[in-house]
Amino acid sequence: MSQYIAAIDQGTTSTRCILFNHAGQVVAYDQKEHTQIYPQPGWVEHDPLEIWARTQEVIAGALRNANASAADVAAVGITNQRETTLVWDRATGQPIYNALVWQDTRTADICSQLAADGGQDRLRDKVGLPLATYFSGPKIKWLLDNVSGARERAERGELLFGNMDTWLVWNLSGGVNGGVNVTDVTNASRTMLMNLQTLDWDDEILQLMGIPRAMLPRICSSSETYAQVQPDLNAQRSTLNLTGVPIAGILGDQQAALFGQTCFSPGEAKNTYGTGCFMLLNTGTQPIPSKHGLLTTLGYKIGQQPAVYALEGSIAITGALVQWLRDNLGLIQQSHEVETLAASVADSGGIYFVPAFSGLYAPYWKDSARGVIAGLTRYINKGHIARATLEATAYQTREVLDAMNADSGVPLTALKVDGGMVRNELLMQFQADVLGVPVIRPIVAETTALGAAYAAGLAVGFWQQIDDLRANWGKDREWQPAMSADHRAALYRGWKKAVTRTFDWID
Repeated sequence: MSQYIAAIDQGTTSTRCILFNHAGQVVAYDQKEHTQIYPQPGWVEHDPLEIWARTQEVIAGALRNANASAADVAAVGITNQRETTLVWDRATGQPIYNALVWQDTRTADICSQLAADGGQDRLRDKVGLPLATYFSGPKIKWLLDNVSGARERAERGELLFGNMDTWLVWNLSGGVNGGVNVTDVTNASRTMLMNLQTLDWDDEILQLMGIPRAMLPRICSSSETYAQVQPDLNAQRSTLNLTGVPIAGILGDQQAALFGQTCFSPGEAKNTYGTGCFMLLNTGTQPIPSKHGLLTTLGYKIGQQPAVYALEGSIAITGALVQWLRDNLGLIQQSHEVETLAASVADSGGIYFVPAFSGLYAPYWKDSARGVIAGLTRYINKGHIARATLEATAYQTREVLDAMNADSGVPLTALKVDGGMVRNELLMQFQADVLGVPVIRPIVAETTALGAAYAAGLAVGFWQQIDDLRANWGKDREWQPAMSADHRAALYRGWKKAVTRTFDWID
């Protein structure tokens, strides 16, 4: 009998494969980074073929580390960096260009042109999203407009579009030899092309952006059997060790974390601290329009059950700011060293670091903003910069939480957290302090991959119902606020002032 579910977690900086047992515990994993490509300021790309190669490697590595084979795996779930946009040739499997990463801002002019008639929110009623460089639709348009011959090939049905989930499923299920072209509702909801009510591609928006429907994947639920893993017939030696295993779950990474944190009831929320930071609130089976700069998005859809919606606050740069300290400035050698460096000082020395490297996301949605460090004096040293780096994540989360409270009308009483940065205890305590509510870390912090595993496992009967998943959740640690209300308010006023200094930097 199969004893594991495999989750492929294809993230912004790396790809992982994690094997989970029935208790939702990590049995084995493997992880490999991929190259970040920056052709010019504001442009961020990935090599899709490198990511596919890394995916095969980590599948093999996780199985090897567990001393397991395909026979031990009941299903595969996939979770992925959302909005990262790829177009490839269906006959050859070759991308027509590098993938445009969600952080990429090259579509600013396209978004401005689309917003000229009806404003930034002209499509929000249908798709729950503002016109912003973040989303896939304008990225597809850029590729069709700028890659020679791409639009004509797309109209002839020769090209396929997908976010990373679609790319991986297509390759895992055979690629050019019958690969399945699908996505799930959560990823489709991040394209600006799917109608939130019909859960189908919207023909008016497709016409507006000039995107042929023939290149788009079929929209499915987040938990069903889409295909089986097939051997790579084009490789001299197939490295797909999961041949024959059902591919049965797809969730965009933040929705996967919502699912992995078992936020199955309206009003339950989680915050994931990764490359960016993403807070999602389950709002039930009806979409709630945001009046405070949040996104209305799909939370998940299990088989034939009604879709569940969410409000989301998206922050572009959090963990990526620590990576920037490491790679661009050389202040630390490894990311975890930022906590020690930040703890070398008592506070941030009065500085604020607003990392609007890709503009500001929620709740501002200002593509023209750029990053600033405000309040610098001769007193400031690298410890203060490290501390301000961590505090930036907490302040940005506070802004999103305020918006979420205003939209939902239900103030959160605690926040479930996950992602790589939640091991940083200095950050977690400051997060509780600046929010004024407890911050709770689960025993299994790999909730993004766990959510994908849960979706796949439900589809094949590995778990029977969501109550089985709730029973797996356990608390590892809780941080209580320890800051006075006056001090919290004063620090937050300084942050809000610093944010205004980033506005309209790009003309």
